[in-house]
Amino acid sequence: MLLLTCTGANTASVAKVYSYFSIGGTTLQEIEAELKRRGPKLNGTGNRHPGATRMEFTTRVTYGEQNGRCSVVAADVSVKATMILPRWTRPQRSDNETRLIWDTLASDIKRHEEAHVTIARNHARDMEQALLQIRNERGCTAAQDKVNATSSRQLAAHDQEQDQFDRVESKGFDRRINSLLRYRLERLENGQ
Repeated sequence: MLLLTCTGANTASVAKVYSYFSIGGTTLQEIEAELKRRGPKLNGTGNRHPGATRMEFTTRVTYGEQNGRCSVVAADVSVKATMILPRWTRPQRSDNETRLIWDTLASDIKRHEEAHVTIARNHARDMEQALLQIRNERGCTAAQDKVNATSSRQLAAHDQEQDQFDRVESKGFDRRINSLLRYRLERLENGQ
């Protein structure tokens, strides 16, 4: 496993962990069957997918109280993203076409999962900014209640955007893969 941490000034931090599952097969049909049999299960559907990303949000909030009024003075939202990607064992007897299609598919699966991480990072940053707007509440218990409600709304918006992204990606999958394959074939033909 590989662990990377990305941070920036006034931005949410994201820790990425890459995890792999192995698949076999020499033909596209065998590879597809392996992905369906070995791919990670999604919690919502229980179905297996060729890749998945599990997100864990952690929020740390610091409160400041003055004259009976309480405000959020610091907010840090971090995301731990565990990406589960396929790794093909590439048998020697697989043909060049199958290898090209696999390379294209594997690249697209990784791009898709990385996009989920970008969505999470953006929502974590938005959550930090929203939490910092909680000011002058009547006591820190009221401020904490508002932090909890704001966090819940932000996480619901995150989940909704992730679901929307998956719906859009699913609809355009065939077109996108065919376009990527054409591009890779053109590069091969031109010796690049």
